Amino acid sequence: MSITLRQLRAMVAVARNGSLGRAAALLHLSQPALTVQIRELERALGVRLFDRGARGAEPTEAGRELAEAFGRILGDLDAVVAGARDVAALRSGLVRVATLPSVGATVLPAVLARLRERSPRIRVAVRDAVAARVGALVKSGAAELGIAAIDPDPELEASLLFEDRMVAVLPAGHPLEKKRSVPLAALAAVPLVLGEESSVRSLFDRACAAEGLHVVPAYEATYISTLMGMVRAGLGVGVLPASAVAPRTEPAIRIRPITDPPIPRRIMLLRRAGRSLSPAAEAFVEALAGDDPPRPAARGRTSRARKTEAP
Repeated sequence: MSITLRQLRAMVAVARNGSLGRAAALLHLSQPALTVQIRELERALGVRLFDRGARGAEPTEAGRELAEAFGRILGDLDAVVAGARDVAALRSGLVRVATLPSVGATVLPAVLARLRERSPRIRVAVRDAVAARVGALVKSGAAELGIAAIDPDPELEASLLFEDRMVAVLPAGHPLEKKRSVPLAALAAVPLVLGEESSVRSLFDRACAAEGLHVVPAYEATYISTLMGMVRAGLGVGVLPASAVAPRTEPAIRIRPITDPPIPRRIMLLRRAGRSLSPAAEAFVEALAGDDPPRPAARGRTSRARKTEAP
């Protein structure tokens, strides 16, 4: 005979109250129904749990030990169930997000503030990485969500968050500062400070190749802060996403859009194909949808990324 949670709760209630009547009232059962559950549990365990007398139901020695053990188990179970209900109700939980550093530094803080206001007990672990690494973290399950500009991948589902664009970041006094926008060919003729192994670099290199331009950067770096420092020092012109530099108000730099052709960058929300999101991740996505990212586009329906989509 199997043992049920109702039987365990009945046994613990009787042991704690010392009375079948009081235990039955607490459990919203009739006393005969409670008695049946105790007897079935005794048969399943093969041991007598209570001695019934004028003073009520007194636990046997075995019953007392089992009541203490079962009480701890039921307490742990109730705590787990309560935690699961909190997660389902978006009151708690952990979501791991991998993101491009440029998005993490500019767009994400407002999203996290919105999420904290709505669901203060949801925790977010953020890992910033280059685009290829973001996709790898999501595919491996190390991150539940990713935010990146990435080539289509059959293992990932992607929805559009917003469209960014590349801009030229000029040191103050640079000759190109006089232009309202900078043609791509003009950039190819000046010393450039470019990122390495980044989605921005890939987009820039593709755009140059499509125009028949061969570009060799004067300097390369990984982090935006390093690139900006090189630009401030007058070492060259940087190429960065507008979302990463638009909020800056630095007298030592100037920002101009790149044209002829412009270089767009599609920022996508990534998740593993065919996998459901946790309630905490769903809450994060809702907070993300309510944010106001730089030059946002309408969020697309979540769909598997197709080869016709630009990265």
